[in-house]
Amino acid sequence: MRIAMIGTGYVGLVSGTCFSEFGIHVTGVDKDARKIDLLHQNVMPIYEPGLDELVAANVKSGRLEFTTDLKAAVKSADAVFIAVGTPSRRGDGHADLSYVYAAAEEIAQSLEGYTVIVTKSTVPVGTGDEVEKIIRKTRPDADFDVVSNPEFLREGSAINDFMRPDRVVIGTESERARAVMKQLYRVLYLIETPIVFTSRRTSELIKYAGNTFLATKITFINEIADLCEKVGADVHDVAKGIGLDGRIGKKFLHAGPGYGGSCFPKDTLALVRTARDYQAPLRIVETVVAVNDERKKRMAERIVAAAGGSVKGKTVAVLGLTFKPNTDDMRDSPSLDIVPALTAAGAVVKAFDPEGMDEARKLLPDITYCEDAYQAMDGADVLALVTEWNVFRALDFDRVKSLLKAPVIVDLRNVYEPAMMEEAGFTYTGIGRG
Repeated sequence: MRIAMIGTGYVGLVSGTCFSEFGIHVTGVDKDARKIDLLHQNVMPIYEPGLDELVAANVKSGRLEFTTDLKAAVKSADAVFIAVGTPSRRGDGHADLSYVYAAAEEIAQSLEGYTVIVTKSTVPVGTGDEVEKIIRKTRPDADFDVVSNPEFLREGSAINDFMRPDRVVIGTESERARAVMKQLYRVLYLIETPIVFTSRRTSELIKYAGNTFLATKITFINEIADLCEKVGADVHDVAKGIGLDGRIGKKFLHAGPGYGGSCFPKDTLALVRTARDYQAPLRIVETVVAVNDERKKRMAERIVAAAGGSVKGKTVAVLGLTFKPNTDDMRDSPSLDIVPALTAAGAVVKAFDPEGMDEARKLLPDITYCEDAYQAMDGADVLALVTEWNVFRALDFDRVKSLLKAPVIVDLRNVYEPAMMEEAGFTYTGIGRG
């Protein structure tokens, strides 16, 4: 079988590469000629552990190739995946579907023979219907089906998530399309991965409902953490105590500065807008969005308080800038609220992130970027841990103490144990640690 993957961003590149690892011939298509040139040199446009090796191996095998020629790729494909961006639309928060619809029109002009058009991008309910209309209008003679197949990839562990997923969701009511999708995911059938077939609209909603539920869990435990601080409880123990309940589960119960990234912020907002359009408002989700936005803004206040109530003329060392570890993604990262608030309060910010500094420089140009964690904390008045990269979990605290002007640490990810930090002589502030 042959696949054309339209879009070589995060979803398209990971999904296409993993499909090629399944033994399927994949052509990754992108309008950005520079990105394609870099991929030909095995230079990845994103940071994802293990992706460069997997791309190189499958390019070498002949199963994976990249091009700007959409027409040629679509012409020979059994299935065409739309994996373009759907960012929040400026002004109203709806998902911007202009790239999806433009891709659909261009695909329609190139179809030959029966083809399954698969929407891999995260799209609101009803988008598949519109994609079908666009293709039908552009090519009334085309033989095709439109399928929804949402991605559930976590940045930093995306390859494993594709290769060994919890489930695969496929939205179609066409038996022909169903047969093609079964063949594409045959490798996962063999390892008994649950394959959930639904209607197309149901599949589209599953993606948003899943991400929104996880964002709600994060926001819930963050608010519980605030309560823990008031009543003298420990949010780690609370999370463990409720997470062991099989009905709740322990994942996504880690208190912190709020969720960010490429999915949760835009997907929760898009679902709120969709629900309002259908006059079925989701009050819980509306509150989750509002609480999370406010939480990220308040995190700088914790750092200021730890610094004695003012950071004017003081230096703050910030460890971690990306929204989570093992990615270079800065989208909606808490650091984008925290760092500007600190500089606005008069602080000098020195920062280090293992992978995100190239992206961060574009968004946070007015701070000092350091070569490692220790350079960032050298001469700082307070140290703030914003992203829990593994490299920050085993710092030499004797060295840390010698470099800081004052032994003050604000741990927004609860990486360290309060008792251990106090014993080491630090003034330590965590999240919800009582």
